[in-house]
Amino acid sequence: MNITSVPVTVDAADPERLNSLPAAVEVAAYRIIGEALTNVFRHAQASACNVRFSTGDQLHIEVVDDGRGFRSPNDFGVGIGSMRDRAEELGGVCTVESDPRSGTTVRVRLPFGSLT
Repeated sequence: MNITSVPVTVDAADPERLNSLPAAVEVAAYRIIGEALTNVFRHAQASACNVRFSTGDQLHIEVVDDGRGFRSPNDFGVGIGSMRDRAEELGGVCTVESDPRSGTTVRVRLPFGSLT
């Protein structure tokens, strides 16, 4: 498996709010983003990737690449299941949309729990 270099941009709508995330949310976000980026570097053959954060009553994360995407959900591997499990452990959601012509988007919502 060949790991490639892909430029990654990071956008945060409210970066100050990211400094006060509950520890469990911070760890889950870190692990999910790490897995999503690993998939981009290993599989996507992308020319660019963007990670976006926004907050409200939950932490919203999007990891978007312009790579080759998946042909079907049957192509999803262990890493995508791991991302979904991490989100669900906190009462959140992780979805993956992919198209062989336009890349892959991982969307994650993680509730803040009692710290809102």
